[in-house]
Amino acid sequence: MRLCTAFVATLFATTAALPLRAEDATLSEEAGTAPAPAPSPKAFTTGVAKGRDLLDTAISASVLDDHDLAQLSVSSIAGIMQNIPGIRSETSDIDGFSAITIRGLPLAAEGSKFLQLQEDGLPVLEFGDIQFAGIDQFLRADLTLSQVQAIRGGSASTFASNSPGGLINFISKTGETAGGLMQVSSGVGHDLKRIDFAYGAPLGDGWRFHAGGFFRTGEGPRDIGFNGFEGGQIKANLTREFERGYIRLYGKYLDDRQPNYGTLPVTIRGTDADPEIGFLPGYDIREQGYLSPLTRSYAEVDRNNRPTVLDAGNGLAARVAAIGLEAQFEIAGFTVTNRFRFSDISGEYNDNVPFVAAPAPFFAGFGGPGARLTYAAGPQSGQPITDARLLALSARIHADLESLDNATNDLRATRVWDVGEGKLTTTAGVYNSSQDIRMFWNFTSTLQDLAGGGRNAPVNLATAAGVPLTDAGTLAYGFAVGLPFTIYHNRYDVTYDILAPYGSVNYQIGKLAIGASIRWDRGDVQGQVFSSNFGGGRVGVAPIDVNGNGQISLPERTVPILPLSQPAPVDYEYDYLSYSAGVNYRFTDSFSAFARYSRGGRASAENAIGTETLNPVTGRPRDPGVQVSIVKQAEAGVKFRRDGLSAFLTGFWASTDERNFQINANAAGQAQVVPVNRTYSAKGLEFEGEWREGPFALVVGATWTDAAIDRDEIDPAFDGNTPRHIPDFAFFARPEVALDAVSFGAVINGTTSSYAQDTNQLRQPGYVLVSPFVQYRPAEGVTVALNAFNVFDELAVVAIQAPTIPPSGLANAQVMNGRTVTASLRYAF
Repeated sequence: MRLCTAFVATLFATTAALPLRAEDATLSEEAGTAPAPAPSPKAFTTGVAKGRDLLDTAISASVLDDHDLAQLSVSSIAGIMQNIPGIRSETSDIDGFSAITIRGLPLAAEGSKFLQLQEDGLPVLEFGDIQFAGIDQFLRADLTLSQVQAIRGGSASTFASNSPGGLINFISKTGETAGGLMQVSSGVGHDLKRIDFAYGAPLGDGWRFHAGGFFRTGEGPRDIGFNGFEGGQIKANLTREFERGYIRLYGKYLDDRQPNYGTLPVTIRGTDADPEIGFLPGYDIREQGYLSPLTRSYAEVDRNNRPTVLDAGNGLAARVAAIGLEAQFEIAGFTVTNRFRFSDISGEYNDNVPFVAAPAPFFAGFGGPGARLTYAAGPQSGQPITDARLLALSARIHADLESLDNATNDLRATRVWDVGEGKLTTTAGVYNSSQDIRMFWNFTSTLQDLAGGGRNAPVNLATAAGVPLTDAGTLAYGFAVGLPFTIYHNRYDVTYDILAPYGSVNYQIGKLAIGASIRWDRGDVQGQVFSSNFGGGRVGVAPIDVNGNGQISLPERTVPILPLSQPAPVDYEYDYLSYSAGVNYRFTDSFSAFARYSRGGRASAENAIGTETLNPVTGRPRDPGVQVSIVKQAEAGVKFRRDGLSAFLTGFWASTDERNFQINANAAGQAQVVPVNRTYSAKGLEFEGEWREGPFALVVGATWTDAAIDRDEIDPAFDGNTPRHIPDFAFFARPEVALDAVSFGAVINGTTSSYAQDTNQLRQPGYVLVSPFVQYRPAEGVTVALNAFNVFDELAVVAIQAPTIPPSGLANAQVMNGRTVTASLRYAF
């Protein structure tokens, strides 16, 4: 992988001004007493040229500190983001298989296409919607996290690449204050144990450090029959302060896996406008997983067409080894800042999606008259299935994320000039990065039952004459019905090199501040893609003894293979311009107003070089329009803060073009992949407020959104429809009472209904989740806590695959966990 050429600059340059550190605001909590009052306002540093008080900036932004994070009954990155206004975050409280968007921009696929996630000011991955590799899969929240800063719209598009919708920055503690934490936690009523630690301190002579991490293990809140969660991370940084700046070294090692709580079958009755969603007998998907020890391993072929055995128990696996250098110095009146990081990233994506769920006789029909179904493993292995119990034809998805390595460098210089009676702040910078995408996709069709409780078993099918039609439950190596065997059996080996110079100016005179910024992104994409679906004589299937039993079974006659000697080249460039301009007026110390207009771009990753989009002769996308999506935003807002009360209100308008591929379902509820070529728009209001008085505190946020598909170039019938999964209204609230020895409160998240698909037929029900917490401090430094996510066991539907109620009354849905209680013991020292 080619490292960033600006690495040399890190030896003398710096990063942005020191961010707000929540450690200073939580010392009293760590000492075992009631939390301190809210800290005085400090600088917001994410996605801006220079850290400033939010009332002096023309942006819409939010901050969650470690006191806020301790109240949340979720640990996933996407779960945390549900508590930031303007963000739609679809998750089952796992890190990965999430869909995240902002300000009504479309959720055409998984991941976070228009929203960039950063760790300590640099992107975790350059692209947020790499298929089967969401950014949040490679990021974890633990006690090393100081705060989360989020900027919506605004200058995000000009101070980071591929971030036209906004930026969310997860900022680590750096040891300004001596102290540490040790915490053990355990699920109550479910098996998940975790230990966290963190410690930091000044070392003298300008040195300080911070280190911490976590380890967890257990089955998790849903029954799968084995430890789905296993692993952890460790992070550390070392800072040397000088009279005119600092240098910081930091490192991170993450090796963690977790189960994939994807879409599972539910029953749907009633009407599209008012559906009644229920569960199959004994299969409450809030508490049940789809994988089990009996379906965990299965035979397949690898990226080199060799037989292998896949372990789906690896679930969403992430391995990250990162090292970075951060520095800041004052040089000749300029604040020169630089961040550099190299990350060695790999992992796996494993999913088991019920493609068709039906009574056993339906699947017996695949084998003709008199065909027989038998169990392929487990205590009932070999026993016939003669009743009408439910079985499922599943699409098993495996993605080997061989390398998502990236190297990033951000160098900038800022200076404040006296101009007339005001201050002119100028910034010039250059960002460059190199992002690998080396991965292999494999799809397999299998039969299994729906026993639940971690006991799901594979099922074999044979003809009446006893001729086997399956291998240990595998019906086809590839897709069994409806799609070509070889579809999505692909291997990518591509590198994206990005260069982005940028600059900004801001002039502040008295109460008025006017600013503008600009960025030009240029990308160079090189590599190759292996897939038989490009044609040109490429062989797509071959007979292979996959299970190694010395015979070629029916499924083994047509095993998808890669044309290893005939890759399609990838060789193209793209560029786009982003700009932003805003004005802020601070009427009084407690009240200000702002307005801003922005234009930002977002380059496509492997979506632009798939078998449907890449020209295998030229190495360029067939349609140049698929390379970049442009987002335009206008926003205006008011901000108020006095004593213990703050209130921020922002009105926004956003629009984008989108050329992508969307996974949805046909009218029968069966999954399908369809192309999308549309323009979208959304307008709405964001509100965030906080009130503190003595021991009482209340934080609230709400978003109203009116989104539309303005134009569909493929099917005009969608013109004017509301994009899927975008509710009209969503909100959160965090009331808290903090006494000397005890604190208690709740986190409340709610949303109105939204359309399941862009056809605007079936409505996904809204929900309100109440997650109370209580923290008891029996002695100095000791805190005992109980968090109960979704205490009323509400059925919270994240996504329904079907566009309308299918004739079968069955559809796949993704839901949040049911009632999940966690107890913890924390010691601060």
